[in-house]
Amino acid sequence: MTTPPIPTPPAPPRLKLLSFNIQVGLHTAQYRHYLTRAWRHAVPGRNPHAALDHIAALIRDHDFVAIQEADAGSLRTGFVDQMAYLAAAAGFPQHGLAITRNLRPFARHALGYLSRWPVRVIEEHALPGPIRGRCALQLELQVPGGARALEIFVTHLSLGRATQQRQLDYLVARAGRDQPSVIVGDLNAEPALLRAHPALKAAGFWLPDSPPPTFPSWAPTRSIDHILLSPQVELHRLGTLAQARSDHLPLAAEISIRAA
Repeated sequence: MTTPPIPTPPAPPRLKLLSFNIQVGLHTAQYRHYLTRAWRHAVPGRNPHAALDHIAALIRDHDFVAIQEADAGSLRTGFVDQMAYLAAAAGFPQHGLAITRNLRPFARHALGYLSRWPVRVIEEHALPGPIRGRCALQLELQVPGGARALEIFVTHLSLGRATQQRQLDYLVARAGRDQPSVIVGDLNAEPALLRAHPALKAAGFWLPDSPPPTFPSWAPTRSIDHILLSPQVELHRLGTLAQARSDHLPLAAEISIRAA
């Protein structure tokens, strides 16, 4: 009697994940633009929608997008809520944001997310630091056909090394030890510093080998935008996308939850 073959379990669904510091849609293509175009951080340009339409076209092929340096609607953007605009323009059914610095009416700094998969906001965290304005969104993403949810921390860390260490300690302490998790965003830190971080190492968070440089976008030499993965998460692809609307390149990855 022939034993029937054991069916091969289906491969876990892959999430197309993108992290993008959009710099409020400013067109920065060289260092002198930080000075000559600084006025655009306070006054809107002629067409505040043009940059957002360009960004929407760039991100629409992804399942989940983590956005840093957006604006929630103020004078400098013509009172356009950039997260809501991108969600509508790129066809994302879910979006959300956290306002990091509210300088209404001139600026409303924010970070946020766009998602095609069902997502639930767990908590908005104000990160430790001497200057208020850094935060993280803790989310739970429901994986299609999967019993396990993916925990995502969308964040933008401070520039100071000591403050970064405290902020990473804070995030790791709130990550589920047995839950697939990722920390994604503009971490303002080089790979060597992240690999040496004690709390990340103890929790098993890992950084892909040779992550691509993302800054500055016109001649990238620094890897400061990252996706940190817990041991339960597998990486299938990592790279950057070309763009001309920010001083950062978008970091694109394809990930899945490892089989138990």
